Amino acid sequence: MTHLIAAIALVACTSNSVSAESPVKLPAETGMTEIFNGKDLTGWSGDERLWSVRDGVIHGETTPEQKANGNTFLIWQDGNTKNFEVRLEFRCNAVNNSGIQYRSKHITDKSARNDWVVRGYQHELRNEMKFPNIAGFIYDEGGRRGRICMVGEKAVWKDGKKQVLENFLNEEEFQALFNLDDWNEVVIIGRGNHIQHFMNGKLILDFTDEQPELQLLDGKLALQLHAGKPMWAEFKNIRFKSLD
Repeated sequence: MTHLIAAIALVACTSNSVSAESPVKLPAETGMTEIFNGKDLTGWSGDERLWSVRDGVIHGETTPEQKANGNTFLIWQDGNTKNFEVRLEFRCNAVNNSGIQYRSKHITDKSARNDWVVRGYQHELRNEMKFPNIAGFIYDEGGRRGRICMVGEKAVWKDGKKQVLENFLNEEEFQALFNLDDWNEVVIIGRGNHIQHFMNGKLILDFTDEQPELQLLDGKLALQLHAGKPMWAEFKNIRFKSLD
């Protein structure tokens, strides 16, 4: 009996450990379309002073001479992100941050500081390893909710606040996952009001937006260059699939 109890306890412990490490597996990649041709910025719109293609990757860079007048974006022109899956690889330097916008609105009124301003959900991109300033959390670009959902959280935004249902990824685990100063693969999946972020094959965030007046269910896909300190960010292997 003692041996049986010990065995059951071991199985239970192992099961809980696996669940905590990998609550959701990354779906296999199928039916996706390349939306960056690796040669030029056909299908994208952005400030030509700041965005280019170098060695087959999208290169965005600000300098002391070529500054961004406010946050500026390279906007995909050929589709929207209602129910969708997007996969890409990124790298950036650590002096500033970048992002992947989705379900975002292109702002063209007088409030826009340049011609390529978008507002909406942003997958934060950083080249840092210390919580909370890391790649992967959802930021409300141009909105009022700030950091909507952090890396490692399974959360719901409801009744005017975030409710964290589970924490499943800690700082040490993220540091083992993230490739500092190198390429990292991002996968973003959105179905209805449910959003998941994956980094290098592992779920890093699971968010459900149940705030009807604030939730975003469709909009633009875009890549960010942040105002402020000179920076660069690069993107490649950008693939997209509509889930409608």
